Amino acid sequence: KVLAENDQLRKEADDLGPRVELDYWKKKLSKFYYLMEQLKSPDVKAVLGVLTAAKSKLLKKWRALDIRITDAANEAKDNVKYLYSLEKYYDPLYNSDPVSMLDAIPGLINAIKMIQSISQYYNTSEKISSLFVKV
Repeated sequence: KVLAENDQLRKEADDLGPRVELDYWKKKLSKFYYLMEQLKSPDVKAVLGVLTAAKSKLLKKWRALDIRITDAANEAKDNVKYLYSLEKYYDPLYNSDPVSMLDAIPGLINAIKMIQSISQYYNTSEKISSLFVKV
């Protein structure tokens, strides 16, 4: 269910701001880390041992799901890391008057440019465009 939700398109208002983006990825990270911890539990390991011993065909599906969960967790972790780096640049957008905000804009644009060029997951035009709309 969590993986199905992860694959769905997000619908949200355009006027929410960049903090919402960080909050969204933090929630995703929390969900996937919880799932990864569950996958490491003794009960799950016991079930996997039985499936392995029985040479079950379900093991292949299980491994594919495990890989998808790990990839989603890595994406969320990476995105949270980069979005946290923007915080010092977008805080003035929330806490300043319009004239004072102008000083923060060049640093924010450069930080987003850096994310777009470095991030393994957040470098798609859809994600960067969505972030710019929020900013």
